Amino acid sequence: MKRTTRHLPRLLALAAALLLGSCAKQSETIKIGEYGSLTGKEATFGQSSHKGIIMAFEEINAAGGVLGKQLELLSEDNQTRPGESATVAKKLLTRDKVVALLGEVSSGRSLEAAPIAQSSKVPMIAPAATNPRVTEVGDYIFRVCFIDDFQGTAMANFALNDLKAKNVAIISSVSNAYSVGLAKYFRDTFEAAGGTIAVEQKYSEGDKDFRAQLTAVKAANVEAVFLPGYYTESALIVRQARELGINVPFLGGDGWESDKLLEIGGAALNGCFYSTHFSPENQDPKVAEFVQKFKARWNNETPDAFAALGYDAALVLADAIKRAGTTDGPALRDALAATKDFPGASGRTTIDAQRNAKKGATIIAIRDAKLSFHKTVSP
Repeated sequence: MKRTTRHLPRLLALAAALLLGSCAKQSETIKIGEYGSLTGKEATFGQSSHKGIIMAFEEINAAGGVLGKQLELLSEDNQTRPGESATVAKKLLTRDKVVALLGEVSSGRSLEAAPIAQSSKVPMIAPAATNPRVTEVGDYIFRVCFIDDFQGTAMANFALNDLKAKNVAIISSVSNAYSVGLAKYFRDTFEAAGGTIAVEQKYSEGDKDFRAQLTAVKAANVEAVFLPGYYTESALIVRQARELGINVPFLGGDGWESDKLLEIGGAALNGCFYSTHFSPENQDPKVAEFVQKFKARWNNETPDAFAALGYDAALVLADAIKRAGTTDGPALRDALAATKDFPGASGRTTIDAQRNAKKGATIIAIRDAKLSFHKTVSP
């Protein structure tokens, strides 16, 4: 049978029209990618940051969007799995053609995605990845939080000056970049000030039994223990320490920031302290406004530090797009690098020459199985 082609021009014209319509529709929004631990062992990190980002996007779009366009959030779940952040970052950049990435809370997972964003010349803003190596990946990588040299120093000084501890232990994760880095900065500061690290013990992510490490700590008769890990292992370690009769304060970093910490550790955590980026008890008007709006949006849920930092990361990005006047990668990168004194829920954000934010820390105390604001520490 002879194949007819008389309808081919019409079909081609229709296909072209559909393609042009599709492209036009795509250009109606500015696509922003987000990757985070929405499920898995550290899901509270990603879920909190995600809620803050969603709220910021809703506010920006309700006010008319950016450059006359609405922001479109494309979110990917890395499931807290090693290697998955790189996979979803590639998907967002190559398939979805996002103009920027927001993520991650974890330093290790941020380090997986950062080289991909850098090689693509697409800016990435980490809400809460504190390891200095994250922004060292390249000039397209930014963060809106303090970094671990400040956080580790702050907690070492807190142990020395507030707790008057001179002889301490460190228990850190051997497989977690965040924990390794934070332990180093604490150790360097504490020893330089005349303190003694009597014993150091290591564990791996996912461990459940820490009695061997804690037996060594107990034998050292220390006055405090620095525990720079994530909330699951940290809460279990403190619980097992109390069972072994170790009743000194345990000190943590922002990896403790989760409502699951008290769920797992309970009253065993009484007398412990940790550093973080934000407290909903802060009476600053910007913080109070954010807390009120967050509760109204998320069924009376109180925001944590990662919600505040996710919110601020999205607002800083939108502000940079406005100032750049474009979503072109190099111009957007330059606008982000020029961010100065931007007001947000977690404080004012100024990006320094290393693309880090200079911000103070909040010390949280745990009393009566409740979190309470203790003090702030300036950079």
